[in-house]
Amino acid sequence: MFELVLQAPESLVESVSDALMEELDALSVSVEDSDADTDAEKALFGEPGMPAPSAGWQRSTLKALFESEAAASEAATLLLAQDWATQPGASVSMTALHEVAEQDWVRLTQSQFDPVEITPTFWIVPTWHEPPAAATRLIRLDPGMAFGTGTHPTTRMCLGWIAAHEADIRGRRVLDYGCGSGILAIGAALHGGAPIDAVDIDPAAIATTAQNAADNGVTLRSGAPDMASGEYPLVLANILATPLKMLAPLLCGHVAQGGHLVLAGILDRQADELKAAYAPWIALEVSNTVDGWILMTGRKPG
Repeated sequence: MFELVLQAPESLVESVSDALMEELDALSVSVEDSDADTDAEKALFGEPGMPAPSAGWQRSTLKALFESEAAASEAATLLLAQDWATQPGASVSMTALHEVAEQDWVRLTQSQFDPVEITPTFWIVPTWHEPPAAATRLIRLDPGMAFGTGTHPTTRMCLGWIAAHEADIRGRRVLDYGCGSGILAIGAALHGGAPIDAVDIDPAAIATTAQNAADNGVTLRSGAPDMASGEYPLVLANILATPLKMLAPLLCGHVAQGGHLVLAGILDRQADELKAAYAPWIALEVSNTVDGWILMTGRKPG
């Protein structure tokens, strides 16, 4: 395969990407910040169900893969012949065209996922790894179609909370709202929670959760959000701040009196917004923080 590397201003990223994929037969196109790892780097944050904040960065690098050098060269020639290649201050330019070495992509992907320690005895272990000797409780989980491999700080914080509150979970109903891969529901089951409902709007997440639960030998129900019913002593939701604010009345309505609410997917600068959204029902507090992400928890009066 051959990789064509282009640089484009934000205003042309979408047009150039569309041309590469729809007209020039690129196998894939990725967009990166040309100023990454410099003082000019700019973070872009998007949330599910919301429009992207922008199509790209002020200076974006586009990388397109092609089957052959001829196809990549032809694409470059056609793109650079367009008017946008010569617009003053807003032009598209080619920075590289090179061969991409063949790789064992499965092995490369696997190498990026090592066992993740939650506590000294509780680990997340991909199926291609042997469990650490100290692991007495573990989740076997491989990267799949649904979010939640255990490597993200929000997932680790939620699982850490579960491990520290086993006495509050054992033998009690648990709701994992926005279950993704089902990792939090499985973690709760391993710590004695029962029965457990894991719900998501994504059919792939529902199916992945059911399969992961079976692979880990735990029992739970997975389904669409309307499957959740009644009150639960523990409600978990690792989503993102905007949907969590919208879901405040619903989630709080599912928390039993005296029950716990555990929320993640929140940046530290968003703490006050979440506290205000949940204040009518539950007083939230920041109980953990990792790499700019926070875990917010609270108990329903009762």
